[in-house]
Amino acid sequence: MKGSVAYRSIQKRGLHIGLLPALAAAVNGATPITLDHDLDVLPEVGRHLTVSRLAELVDDLAARLWAAGVRTDEHIVLHKRPNADVWVLACAASRIGAVPVMLSPSLDAATVGALLERVNRPNLLTDEHKLDVLSGLPLAELTRRVITVSGERPQTISLGKLAGSPRIKPVVRPIDEAAVITHTSGTTGLPKLVVHTPRTQGIRLKPQWRLLSLMRKRENVAIHIPFVHSRNVAAMALALLKEMPVLLMNESDPDTVAELFLQNRPGLIEALPNSLMAWEGLSDDPRKPFASVKYFSSTFDAIHPGTMSKLLKSSERRGAMFFQIYGQSEVGPAVGRAYFRNSAHKANGRCVGWQMPLGSAKVRVVSRDGNRPTEQNPGRIEVSWPGLAKTYFAEQERYDDNRDGDWWGTGDVGYFTRFGCLHMLDREIDMIPGVRSSLEIEDRVLSRLPELSELVIVPGAGSAAVPVICTHDDRPLDPGRWRSAAADFPQLADPVHIPQAELPRTGTLKVQRLALVERLKDQLGDRA
Repeated sequence: MKGSVAYRSIQKRGLHIGLLPALAAAVNGATPITLDHDLDVLPEVGRHLTVSRLAELVDDLAARLWAAGVRTDEHIVLHKRPNADVWVLACAASRIGAVPVMLSPSLDAATVGALLERVNRPNLLTDEHKLDVLSGLPLAELTRRVITVSGERPQTISLGKLAGSPRIKPVVRPIDEAAVITHTSGTTGLPKLVVHTPRTQGIRLKPQWRLLSLMRKRENVAIHIPFVHSRNVAAMALALLKEMPVLLMNESDPDTVAELFLQNRPGLIEALPNSLMAWEGLSDDPRKPFASVKYFSSTFDAIHPGTMSKLLKSSERRGAMFFQIYGQSEVGPAVGRAYFRNSAHKANGRCVGWQMPLGSAKVRVVSRDGNRPTEQNPGRIEVSWPGLAKTYFAEQERYDDNRDGDWWGTGDVGYFTRFGCLHMLDREIDMIPGVRSSLEIEDRVLSRLPELSELVIVPGAGSAAVPVICTHDDRPLDPGRWRSAAADFPQLADPVHIPQAELPRTGTLKVQRLALVERLKDQLGDRA
């Protein structure tokens, strides 16, 4: 089977992740998958697989889940330490018609407990480490059963003990029913559970299927995305159907990442914006770990132009390109744009892209005050297409409140330029009076101060705009250099310098701005 045939089948029947490994094996079972870590559930399989071997593992684990008592239509919450086996186990759960609910390993026990209660006694698939973290929760009351990937604990079922269970015929879920549930980033309170269907998951492949079609040969693809995220579902489906060897990464330490790239020589890297920021120092590494990369790709948040420029200049490939996509869990990819080596440094970081080809998402900007949205008067950004998530699990009213017919409110504000580029200025909830765009200021000051590793502008007392800064290795920042770099922004208060490790982040490394304000409320009040 050709990858294009498999893709057309998905567009017709939807993306079922339980069937994906077998479908990809029919396209090319020899496509290699390299891991930078051992699978917790099956450490003996090693770090070098093929797609055919992956399909076998998913079939085996599906049988074990069935033997453990999981049944079609049941929810199974996956919450364990970061590991690619989360995605593999989600495929296995889907293969028997269960609905995987993917919870980030970064969530605290109270949040996990609240989400388990919302799902109404699901199965819980976890590991011994997380069982210790969740020890204060009444799991017997919150769950139908608790299953561990290995080891033995009282009142749990171990998948390790169920090897050799009879194989189960795969189940195909209805195209418009829940297939996978992920959650929002949790930057503003308890995460919402986002319901994806086979149809919505398949539709979201369209824009990047076209992008990958630009690649003239099969090249190694390095993927560094949280394994529980909806974007990982799309990234793995695209790579495997395109027969591209995959380096599936868990490690984020720059030195380790450099070694991985030198060993595997990826032609494409897809990673979180904050991961790429953490790795940009490798652009000066004399070993040139990014030399082989022709395509960098990032979603989630807009990325700083300086980071893109450094990465592109560290590639030795002709026509190297950075492709940025703006979207969110509820809408998938909304707009995108490409950046090139000689122009990325001049880019406006607030320009998140243009609407993509026919069949992709439609985007509009709606007035907040009755006047036409402009740069000085940004409006609300809304998205419409069949790829919108179906609902928020157990919060239909909350979901409906965010829709206007076919249009979904992203919560962001911005405007379209006369050339049709969408500029995203801020989250509406994060807007500060007197500040046109906190994100724009952050972009510009970061470009002027390479010693900064992060800059976040938050409201202080009296809605003053207070910069919270972090530096590489937590070194002190020269006050004179700060004053010079921030001279264009007199509305800023004096900066608050905190250690990088104290920045509250989500599982996708976004800064939790409201949590940061709460954590620093005494300091922010003093500075304002």
